[in-house]
Amino acid sequence: MAKRVGDEMKNEVLQVVERPGRNQDCENQSVETVLETETQHPYAFHVSGPRNVPSINWRDLINSTWKDGKYKRTVIACFIQAVLLELDRQENRTSENALAPKWWIPFKYKLVETLIDERDGSVFGAILEWDRAAALADFVLMRPSGAPRAVLALRGTLLKSPTIRRDIEDDLRFLAWESLKGSVRFSSAFKTLKSLSEKYGSSNVCIAGHSLGAGFALQVGKALAKEGIFVEAHLFNPPSVSLASSLRNVGEKAGMMWKRVKSMLPASTTEPEANINDRAKSTTLGSKQWVPHLYVNNSDYICCYYTDPVGTENSDADKENAKPATNTPCAAKLFVFSKGKQKFLEAHGLEQWWSDELELQMALNNSKLISRQLKSLYSLPPQEQSPAKCR
Repeated sequence: MAKRVGDEMKNEVLQVVERPGRNQDCENQSVETVLETETQHPYAFHVSGPRNVPSINWRDLINSTWKDGKYKRTVIACFIQAVLLELDRQENRTSENALAPKWWIPFKYKLVETLIDERDGSVFGAILEWDRAAALADFVLMRPSGAPRAVLALRGTLLKSPTIRRDIEDDLRFLAWESLKGSVRFSSAFKTLKSLSEKYGSSNVCIAGHSLGAGFALQVGKALAKEGIFVEAHLFNPPSVSLASSLRNVGEKAGMMWKRVKSMLPASTTEPEANINDRAKSTTLGSKQWVPHLYVNNSDYICCYYTDPVGTENSDADKENAKPATNTPCAAKLFVFSKGKQKFLEAHGLEQWWSDELELQMALNNSKLISRQLKSLYSLPPQEQSPAKCR
């Protein structure tokens, strides 16, 4: 009897001694699982980021990598992806496991400020500046030619419960009115971009956005251009579909039909030549144009309408470093990616714009939609036009 009791007590002691070990093993397995999940996160830079991007070094002082259109497009797209700051916030990430910094650190930039939507507290934009200290550590004594001093990056729609309501609200605002000026994000981005331009000079500042963010970037850049401040803009998959645009197209088609009918009437008259000349005189804004860069995928139904032509076409491939035509008042660098039939998420995604296999065509210098959106920049009476600010 005593022996049996002793054996039972011995077994209990052994179980107590062995239990912490098993708990420790479980904890170790849990930590390993978390680490493995972090390293395979789809938005991690080493998982979905660009593969063959050259590092900035002292050679850039002689021949700047930033002068290459492909490199600039890749880096600017990565800066927009860096607005994963909002995703880091939602997932309660710390500075040790944050995803966003990996998207700007390799290019010698640093985060200076985030733009917060006061309606829900979400991060919708970020200001990145050239990191002189990080550059000096790699013997880059000065900022390479073509590299912006500061970049304002605006994210697109994030389909997550904390932000989806306000994102969709602005999406619907554009869909209904083709304007985002009523949004708090517009006023915040405009004030920020104007402040950066005054601080560093408009030629040293860049604004960029993807999807909804590209819509804001286009309208903010245009509003600033009306004040004579021309800031470089890079717009990826900008929205081109709206109810207002559809109604306008219907009106234009009705107008064309009326002109045809009118031309067949015997008492048709022509517009006075003086009025034509007056209109032509009002299509210039100083001696400078604001020329945004638009990146469009033909398979993306949100942005594909930018490819509708209004003038001459230029279908030469690999023209990212080409200059836009200057003989048209409303112009933009429009880069079109055609890869046959694609799924929407692939065609609208930001990741495609730093792909090594990407081949772009600068198909149009000005499209029908671009011409209409930028028309107000170049139709002001000469006495109301403000002179371009040179820095």
